[in-house]
Amino acid sequence: MAQADISVVTEQQLPMIVELYNQVFRPTETEDYFRRRFQGRYNVLVMLAALDNRPVGFTIGFELKPFVFYNWLTGVHTDFRRKGIGKQLLDSQAEWGKNHGYEYLRFETLNRHRPMLHLALEFGFDVVGTRWDSMRADLLIQFEKPLADDLS
Repeated sequence: MAQADISVVTEQQLPMIVELYNQVFRPTETEDYFRRRFQGRYNVLVMLAALDNRPVGFTIGFELKPFVFYNWLTGVHTDFRRKGIGKQLLDSQAEWGKNHGYEYLRFETLNRHRPMLHLALEFGFDVVGTRWDSMRADLLIQFEKPLADDLS
């Protein structure tokens, strides 16, 4: 397992996150896309994972409702998957959430994103719901885990 350096990203570093996002996901997005998503959100948290000062992954979350922190987006560059970086990002986000009074970490992932489904189940997240995403024509699986639990 690679030991990544996980840090909280400042607003000035958002272009780096957008660049990494565009290496991981399609279609590509702009900085404005992220800024719009953050509008009206409370406790927006953006974290970056780096190996040898190279950005390799990120996670973005915000308060969904009181006591529930929502992991909106997590991505790890394909060259660095299966090295424990996704878990390190979730662990860091969960620790931040616990330290800021949140009781649950929640996220959803498309049914076709098998690596994220496996990560959620491997680390003890519970399936708490599903919903149809008509834009992507796929089922979203909703996961939640009490932050009092260790993600290991």
